[in-house]
This record gives sequence, structure tokens and C-alpha cells, in this order.
Amino acid sequence: MKHLTGIESHYIIKNNKKMQFGYTTGTCAAAASKAAAMMLLGGEVINYVRLKTPKGIELDLEAVDIVRTGDYVSCAIIKDAGDDPDVTHGLKIYAKVEKLDEGFVIDGGEGVGRVTRAGVEQPVGEAAINSTPRRMIREALEEAAAGAGYKGGLKAVISVPEGEKTAEKTFNPLLGIKGGISILGTSGIVEPMSESALIKSLEIEMNQLAACGRQYLVVTLGNYGKNYLDELDDVPVKDSVKCSNYIGEVIDIAVNLGVKGLLFVAHIGKFVKVAGGIMNTHSRNADARAEIMAASALRAGISREGAMRILDTVTTDEAIDVLCEENILKETMDVIMEKISFYLNHRSYGAVETEALVFSNDRGYLGETAGFREMAEKIKGEMNEG
Repeated sequence: MKHLTGIESHYIIKNNKKMQFGYTTGTCAAAASKAAAMMLLGGEVINYVRLKTPKGIELDLEAVDIVRTGDYVSCAIIKDAGDDPDVTHGLKIYAKVEKLDEGFVIDGGEGVGRVTRAGVEQPVGEAAINSTPRRMIREALEEAAAGAGYKGGLKAVISVPEGEKTAEKTFNPLLGIKGGISILGTSGIVEPMSESALIKSLEIEMNQLAACGRQYLVVTLGNYGKNYLDELDDVPVKDSVKCSNYIGEVIDIAVNLGVKGLLFVAHIGKFVKVAGGIMNTHSRNADARAEIMAASALRAGISREGAMRILDTVTTDEAIDVLCEENILKETMDVIMEKISFYLNHRSYGAVETEALVFSNDRGYLGETAGFREMAEKIKGEMNEG
């Protein structure tokens, strides 16, 4: 009988088909670390390990390839991406745990990428194990130590033997992450992508707002935009719509519903793509962030050398740093916002008013389209009437 992990009851329905959830590389690394630590400290073989993910789903995962020595214990958890098209599906995520005098240390071994350029989540030189997986691994080690009454420290080294080969199919080489994959996951759970379902739910949400008399809608792309809205006194936050990557689709829906206007509040990391006419901002569809920012900076008057520096950046935050050093941030953002305005309007052929404000997490406000403030006032008035 097949062992049940606990993920089997979590799924979505897409086109009358059950789409199974999975679990992240971060969950696998944490579970492997916990199992290895329990075996190291308890002296007994652990074939299955329980782990509660940040999403609240508790899993019972099988530890495989167990190696026990007097100095360390190593084991692996097999990554299960469910029905999501994930290149890491089926990989074995290993953890080798050994004792330390004190403290908890987490590092990457074979097949786990190493950061070589600034701009990604972890510092240069560190293993590409993101913050949430690091926290999960540490908590797993602490739990195993507490359960065994152990007062010393532990070191966990995460490795993925097939990681370097798999990383060639990811964006890691472009991001300056070399030698393997990244250990990722913010919820610990992989939810299968269902584009049509997401767009349909977006349409339903917008239709409900329109039915309540809302003719001007505030749109964010995700949590960054949602959080930034809380800081803006002059932009209403009530009933904002989260469109994810589907900027073009939300405009199309607005046209079909007869909505008068859309007010976008978005992080530059995604929304700068709109300045190049890219209406689905998922990295699988297009990137070109550095190219768009470099071209915009050239239009604003930056030197050739400055533009080349921007082309070598990994993130928009790095590119903004270059613009600040060159004292041309405002002029470049003016160009970017003009292009964003053009392409948003072009998508609807003028059938819907579209305005936008763009920000970054580090520097806050960066720019806005010409009619942004006027539309914000219209939205305020509409809410006051409601």
C-alpha cells in the first residue's frame, strides 16, 4: 500500500480535473534535516518524519538513502511537485547533519547553487537557500534537539546531486547563482498553476465590484503592491483587485465589463516590463527588465557606460542604484512611466482609462503616470458616495 504523505487531500479542480498540490524543495530540505538530526541524536532509524509547513499543512514524508555514521547522519526526501510543471519534481533533496559545540548552521553542498552576484535574496557567497527554507530547516533542527534533550549545536548541509544539471533549465545562471538549484518556497506547498482558473476568479471579483457600482478599480499585482497601498494616504485601499501577472487580461475584463478606469499600484520589478509592451509579467513569458531600463535611461540621457552597467544588473533594485549613482533616476522614470501609459492605453485602445504608480521596496515611490492623481480622486469620490 502506498504511503500517504498528507498532501493527497489538497488539490484544485481545473477543467473538471483534479490538480494535486505538492511540496517545495524547502520543505524537503527541512524534513530531511529533521529526520537526519533525530537519527543522529536518538540513535534509531527514522523512516518517516512529520513536518508542519508554513501554510499549515502537516506532512508525513519518507526518508530515503539513509546513511548513519558516528560523525553524521544523511538522508533524503524526494521532491513531489504534484501536478505543477516543476523541473525539480522527483529530485532527491539531501541533508547531512552533524554535531557542533553550539549554534545552528545551514549551508549548501553539491547541486545547491551559490550566489555570485548581488541582487538576489541571499548575500554573495552564500548558498541559494532562501529565507523561509532556512527558517524551516533551523526550526526542524531545534525541534529535533529539544526532543532529544540535546543542548549542543547542529550543522545541516543541503545537497541535490542532480541539482547542477537541473539548474540549466532555470533562471539561476542568469541570476548569477552557480552550481545548482535554489532551495525555495514561502508556504512550503506547491499549488499547481491554473491560469484559466485564476483569470476566471479575477473576472468574477471584478464583476462583483462593478455590480456594486464601482467604475474605477485599484489593481495591484501581489502582496508588495497590497502592502504599499497601506502607506498611501491619497489612494483608497478598499476592495483593491490583485491581478498577479495578468495585466493584459485585467484590462480586457475591464473593457468587457464596461469599467471606466483601472488604477495600477505596482512594484517596478514586475511593472517595468509593461514599458516594453509585456502584458503577462511572469518570467516564463518574458523578462527584458534590464534591457527596458537601459533603453529608457539612454532616452533620458545616460552615458553608454551607464547603460552597459544597467544591462549587467540582475534585479531592478540594482538598476535603480546605477540610475541614482548617475543622477538620472527621475528622468529615466519619466520615460518609463510614459511608455507604461502608452502600452496600458494601447491594450484597451482607449476603451478604459488606465493610470499607474510604480514603487520599489528599498526606495518607495518611483513614478506615476500623468493622470494618476486625478483618477485617485475619482476613486475616492466613488467610495465616499458608496
